[in-house]
Amino acid sequence: MKINSENLNINLRHLRALHSVAEAGSFSAAAAALGIVPSALSEIVRQIEDSVGAALFDRSSRPATITPLGQAFLDETGPLMLGLDRAVTRLRQTAGLEAGSLSIGASPSAISELLAPLLAEFMRDHPALRCMLHDDIAERLARMVAEGQLDLAVAGRALRSPDLRQRPILRDAFGLACPADHPLVGAKEVRLADVAAETLIGLDPDSGASQLLLQSGAVPRALLQPRITAYSTIAQLCLIRAGLGVGLLPQNAVTLFNDPRIRFVPLADLELWRTLYLIEPAQRPPSPAGRAFVAALERRFGHLAEPRE
Repeated sequence: MKINSENLNINLRHLRALHSVAEAGSFSAAAAALGIVPSALSEIVRQIEDSVGAALFDRSSRPATITPLGQAFLDETGPLMLGLDRAVTRLRQTAGLEAGSLSIGASPSAISELLAPLLAEFMRDHPALRCMLHDDIAERLARMVAEGQLDLAVAGRALRSPDLRQRPILRDAFGLACPADHPLVGAKEVRLADVAAETLIGLDPDSGASQLLLQSGAVPRALLQPRITAYSTIAQLCLIRAGLGVGLLPQNAVTLFNDPRIRFVPLADLELWRTLYLIEPAQRPPSPAGRAFVAALERRFGHLAEPRE
């Protein structure tokens, strides 16, 4: 593309000055918005007028008004200015992805089937990006998002907070996690009464899964007082795999390892679901990497629903 060298006398500084005067309605207001003195702004506009050989503002009125020639120039260059602003925004976002970092929190059961495959694609598309994945229970992850330690988290619902935005991603049913050789595996129908309370391995009472079980009202009290309690889902599954007992867990949690030695058994009389949420900060803008990863989540799972009150 050949550029008329005479046009190079008018640069971005001149264009911004001209558009600022037109938008602000006066030279003094535009100068204040641009952070310069009115005389400097008048000189910039005069340089444009000298370059084109015509007046772009009628200075006989107070405040000065744009001339038809000046308005035509504004109309023609307006889309160029908007396009440049969008290009610079994209450039800054891309630079943030190239040199930035992403901090994600996740409940362990959200990692294997949900986050890990998506993160593999995301990191492949952004090879210079650094990523930290922190697994924990929902409340602790939500606090880290609110305090700025994490860009976002995927976990069960945390307590409501004006500092957080929580949108549902997917849900899965509770059932029984058993060793593959357990007598209940392969049974035609399994009910809560078939679960021996003394064999139950529970999870940290503060975890989202434990809270859902406690609040359901459908689980017998004996199954809410396990003999063995694990701090994390990973530890709980390791104990189940080793044959120490069984656990009441959401299906995605049971398939965390995709290990054939651990089986998910549906429970005919337990209608209980766990929902995973995208937890984002509500009081600060997302980082470029965080914004891009949320966009990848939305492409994978469709438009995420707005939080319900």
